[in-house]
Amino acid sequence: MSRVLSVDHPRYKWIALSNTTLGTLLATINASIVLISLPAIFKGIHVDPLQPANVSYLLWMLIGYMLVTAVLVVTLGRLGDMYGRVRIYNAGFAIFTVTSVVLALDPFDGGGGALWLIGWRVLQAVGGAMLMANSAAIITDAFPSEQRGMALGVNIVSALAGSFIGLVAGGVLAEWDWRSIFWVNIPLGLLGTVWAYRSLHDTGIRRKAKIDWWGNATFAAGLTAVLAAITYGIQPYGGHTMGWTNPWVLAGLIGGALVLVAFGLIETRVAEPMFPLALFKNAAFTSGNAANLLASVARGGLQFMLIIWLQGIWLPLHGYSYESTPLWAGIYLVPMTIGFLAAGPVAGWLSDRFGPRLFASGGLLVMALSFAGLLLLPGDFNYAVFAVLIFINGVGGGLFAAPNTSLIMSSVPATMRGAASGMRATFQNAGQVLSIGVFFSLMVAGLADHLPGALNSGLTGQGVPAATASAIAALPPVGTLFAAFLGYNPIGELLGPQVLAALPPGNAARLTGLEFFPQLIAEPFHSGLVIVFGLAIVMAVVGALASLVRGKPVPTSDFIAHESEVQAEFGAQPLAPATGVSEPLKP
Repeated sequence: MSRVLSVDHPRYKWIALSNTTLGTLLATINASIVLISLPAIFKGIHVDPLQPANVSYLLWMLIGYMLVTAVLVVTLGRLGDMYGRVRIYNAGFAIFTVTSVVLALDPFDGGGGALWLIGWRVLQAVGGAMLMANSAAIITDAFPSEQRGMALGVNIVSALAGSFIGLVAGGVLAEWDWRSIFWVNIPLGLLGTVWAYRSLHDTGIRRKAKIDWWGNATFAAGLTAVLAAITYGIQPYGGHTMGWTNPWVLAGLIGGALVLVAFGLIETRVAEPMFPLALFKNAAFTSGNAANLLASVARGGLQFMLIIWLQGIWLPLHGYSYESTPLWAGIYLVPMTIGFLAAGPVAGWLSDRFGPRLFASGGLLVMALSFAGLLLLPGDFNYAVFAVLIFINGVGGGLFAAPNTSLIMSSVPATMRGAASGMRATFQNAGQVLSIGVFFSLMVAGLADHLPGALNSGLTGQGVPAATASAIAALPPVGTLFAAFLGYNPIGELLGPQVLAALPPGNAARLTGLEFFPQLIAEPFHSGLVIVFGLAIVMAVVGALASLVRGKPVPTSDFIAHESEVQAEFGAQPLAPATGVSEPLKP
């Protein structure tokens, strides 16, 4: 297929930026579009997400996509270095588009329908990982160093904004038909696939290498076990509010950690590691990825907490039905997206002129200040103040994202850009999955101290028998948290029709109305919020300090020498020297 523009055409770099921005935008929108659409999806396939047996479906709907992208982006970035970044990227666009069609055609109801969506979402995540792993490397190859920060800023901010755009798009589309959240990918996916195959060139240095099968296997197994165990740790087990004493959770955490240790040892011995550990000799690369991970965890936790706050408390108190809260939660979070979009490209452009470190560090400090402001808000807040604070948070995220990515990508030699891009994406996506386990656990811990008493007194105050109220108050608080997260009012379901029928009509109406549940959980939720946002502030400040660490780029010759020594030890041929600059490649 003939290309539209040659690689040396002045406009080619803008074609590369436009297409990779579309790809990363689609990939990240699909990480959050399902998040906000879960109530509509479960109703559409006739599954009650609040039933204990169905909690696993809910969790895997939440983490499956992010988990797969976190596990695969390094491998796919490394394959891009070996076989061509554009080739892997183009295949990712095609896989992403085809799986969107299959997801929208889910033919089953109940558990079968849920498993269909989970399984095909996993495959869709493979395509998304191909896009995310190679987009930053393609841009870094296409743009000169004096414009790289601006270009990466546009791309990275579109990716971050995509997670919030997905909330609004999912809310709007789910109101119409849950299948539409997958149909909407198809025209854009077809456009992006054809455009990528016709327009993009491999301009990076391609290296012949062997696939590190043992490294790939141990990394995937170890990271999957750890992240899945963290997620399952928030489920009740053995009379406890959470599952951290569950043998399977402990086995996943300990066993996964040991497998990751084995992965590190393997990577120091193989001739062509999938995870070039020599990159971490560069202080700028290491500190940039540490800041990236901390920011990702803090940002992911903020997203979940704000959705719960809006859907479970603020919107019902202001007269919005529980069925409509997912849509309006997405709409009321728009100021955060605007902050991302406003600050990101500007920060990238300014970092090209004045250096990226102060912008990356300053962005995280701005985020920390916004967390502190949100911490001071009451449960029933003034929306104007809330909107300003989440806008400031978005600005902080935008100031951080592009300069930090530029720091990471500019600190590695040209031959390693695919691997570095994948490693950066791994830390970012792993942070999103970690945020579910970390912040939900902290919130459940905060609720466990205050929610049972509030439930017991609130229910008995409305005439509910003491035995029934005590039994409901003793239930694990994670169910209440999920109810708020999904826009459900669980009181009617917890009490049941018989108990409600025995109460005075006014009391029954009060218990199942819009105000009782949010007023009941507002104070316990805020107690948990103090813990959650307190940790987010610490993460943002530590990340800001990490962003200030300086380091010199590791020359390509250092990697050649290091890997040649390893290859010689194993009887392989040494690597040929590389120039360290981007050059056109044969397709």
